[in-house]
Amino acid sequence: DPDLLASVVHAESGGHARVVSRVGAPGLMQLLRGTAKDLGVQDSFSPEQNVAGGTTYLDALLMYYHNNLALALAAYNAGPAAVDRYRGIPPYTETRRYVERVIRDYNRRKLLEQRRHANHLSPVSAMATMVPRP
Repeated sequence: DPDLLASVVHAESGGHARVVSRVGAPGLMQLLRGTAKDLGVQDSFSPEQNVAGGTTYLDALLMYYHNNLALALAAYNAGPAAVDRYRGIPPYTETRRYVERVIRDYNRRKLLEQRRHANHLSPVSAMATMVPRP
């Protein structure tokens, strides 16, 4: 889902491809070097490679956690070992805030998308609303 990916990128790097996190994770989706390597990402500063790797990783987490978005996001942030150890979102303030922030941004994007679609009537629909009723 492009909106989910945009929300993760926004939370991870603010959309800046050349940024490096405090733990050394570079690029748009802030992939740790080992994770990036496992995903075949050769240049983490390449937006295409970084997003492709981050998308693959997030997709794998969603599958592993049976499409539970909160758990997949927690694992993206804190690692699957932490999520598995705590059998849920770890009690880390950073991870809890991260999950909330990404889901809030994702929901905001979906709401905006729904509003755009609701306001975009087809010409036939628009004409039907202009026809006076007897």
